[in-house]
Order: sequence, then C-alpha cells, then structure tokens
Amino acid sequence: MNWSLWIRQVHRWLSIIFTAVVVGIFVMLGAGKEPAEWVYFVPLFPLALLMLTGLYMFMLPYASRWRGGRRTSAQE
Repeated sequence: MNWSLWIRQVHRWLSIIFTAVVVGIFVMLGAGKEPAEWVYFVPLFPLALLMLTGLYMFMLPYASRWRGGRRTSAQE
C-alpha cells in the first residue's frame, strides 16, 4: 500500500477512536458519573496523532509542487 494511503487510513481510524472517546466521556457525564481526572486526558493522544497525520496530508500538495511533481488541472 502507498505511504500516503496508509496515512489517510490511519487518520480515518484515529478520528473514529477520538470521537468514540469524547462521546463516551459525555455519556458518563450525562449519566451522573464523575469520571476520574485522568479520563479527560485520554482524548489527547489520538488528537495529537490526528494533528500529525492531518498536517502531513495538508502539506502533500505543497511538497509535490516543491519537488516539481505533477500539477492539478486548476493550476494549468
């Protein structure tokens, strides 16, 4: 599998994990249970990985231009 496609797949799964963790925290709060303090820090790890993979995908078009790669139809 292509490196870029692998990063995109990881980014998708991280977003699902992050969303599930945040929803789980809100469900616990809605049920009247006060979670332990460390539970609030759990979403930070997938969020940091989401930021890294998102920045990588954001920079891909610029990096291909810097390397003299192909151009999109809007730039021709």
